[in-house]
Amino acid sequence: MSTVQDDRAGQAAREESLVRLAARLTLTLGAPRPAVFWLDLSLSAGLGYLALALACSDVAVWIRLLAGGVSILALYRAESFIHELCHLKSGAVPGFALAWNLAIGIPLLTPSFLYDGVHNLHHARTRYGTAEDPEYLRLAAMSPWTLPVSVIMAGFAPVLLMVRFALLAPVSAIVPPLRRILVERFSALAINPAFRREPPRGPQRRRWLLLESAASAWAIAILAGAIAGLIPLRVVLTGAAVLSGMAVLNQVRTLAAHLWESDGEPLSVTGQYLDSVNVPPPGWLPALWAPVGLRYHALHHLLPGIPYHRLGEAHRRLTSALPPGAGFERADHPGLASALIRLVRAAGGSAA
Repeated sequence: MSTVQDDRAGQAAREESLVRLAARLTLTLGAPRPAVFWLDLSLSAGLGYLALALACSDVAVWIRLLAGGVSILALYRAESFIHELCHLKSGAVPGFALAWNLAIGIPLLTPSFLYDGVHNLHHARTRYGTAEDPEYLRLAAMSPWTLPVSVIMAGFAPVLLMVRFALLAPVSAIVPPLRRILVERFSALAINPAFRREPPRGPQRRRWLLLESAASAWAIAILAGAIAGLIPLRVVLTGAAVLSGMAVLNQVRTLAAHLWESDGEPLSVTGQYLDSVNVPPPGWLPALWAPVGLRYHALHHLLPGIPYHRLGEAHRRLTSALPPGAGFERADHPGLASALIRLVRAAGGSAA
């Protein structure tokens, strides 16, 4: 066996050892606690909608702005459970997916079918970081201008979602070519413009159509109410501003979630881990901009089956058990600014 083959075999053995050790150390953390899911979602959604109502009311401007900010953070946390829905095993938290769609997914025009069946591809070992990954772009090798442009474009999410559900969805029901385009290109929360989604089949197709129909009816009702003057313009604009703020916040978090340094070839398990970002304590701000376990994004790629509320304990166990030379700590970053600065520098260096 050649030296190169020896090195590859050794690397594969070390990676397999790391994965097995991580799985063994966190063996007791795989079961979600339904009470945590329900309480967290209820408090986040409740606070978010109460703050939104206050932001829409006739009070002092500074109170409306403060309430709008609280609404963005609280509803963003509630909406982030869409990520957990993709990883929850069937029946693990009974009724949670339906409740989330009724409380958050449909009202905010982000029903779970936009992510279910899409995000899972991002975790596939043969897809991560490649052209077939719906949630990956080689941002570190792209123009630095790509970063602010992507954030600005995210701000138009409310308009795009309204067009998608109030206009394109009903029209596509009677125009098959439009339906094909809508399914392939405009039915996934993805950042890779080359990604084309496969049409749903079986039970997934029925769930998709039900959720899409409900979101479409809601979007049409909002649009009709605004045109007829039944919904005050202030309410429409405030709601759109909150949704826009949530989308911008999520895009900024997305930019900080990875190093985006893949060369387009499939990465190993440790390669995926080290290309992703943890922002562990003691900082508390990540709990706001990367809620529901998203602050442990690298660890989530290593152990995707662990529910969000147990990732902190999983990180503590691995940090204590693994020696510094194992490389586990290399995915930890001090905060949002450091992750973004590194990405900007990498993009700037590639453009030079």
